[in-house]
Amino acid sequence: MSRIGKLPISVPSGVKCELKGCQIKVTGPKGALERELSDKVSVEIRDGEIVVTRPSEDSERRAHHGLTRALINNMVMGVSEGYEKELQIQGVGYRASLQGKTLHLALGYSHPVTVEPPEGIQFAVEGTQTIKVSGFDKELVGQTAADIRKLRKPEPYKGKGIRYANETVRRKVGKSGGK
Repeated sequence: MSRIGKLPISVPSGVKCELKGCQIKVTGPKGALERELSDKVSVEIRDGEIVVTRPSEDSERRAHHGLTRALINNMVMGVSEGYEKELQIQGVGYRASLQGKTLHLALGYSHPVTVEPPEGIQFAVEGTQTIKVSGFDKELVGQTAADIRKLRKPEPYKGKGIRYANETVRRKVGKSGGK
């Protein structure tokens, strides 16, 4: 039995879940999310909990068991609490600013880089070196943060670039340090 899949998902107050066939819709104070679920597992809503079960021990069904439970849990947590990723900018002259909802970045290129937030994502800038990406869809928050990081990945010699707040960049020695 899947250790993750067998745990029931408790639905907090203020969150409403609807199940129609293989389609689940979760609505809460932060927003609403919809997802098509796998038909390899069965999902039931009862007594303020969501329970994911699998009918057999087939390897494909076992693989979908924990995944489906984690996806539904992320939806419930997202519409009730939301998710946030923090990025830090390091480098001389590298900075971030927020104009309206648009994120403007100076990353050492000959032009400023602008990033428009997708639907359901908010940016916040603290100082000029910290960017916070927040929203209620965990996948979209992570993808948006990864796209921003991709604009200037941290390089190993000087450590300049955009990195996650908890990321450590392994530094390399330069040309003269190798002897």
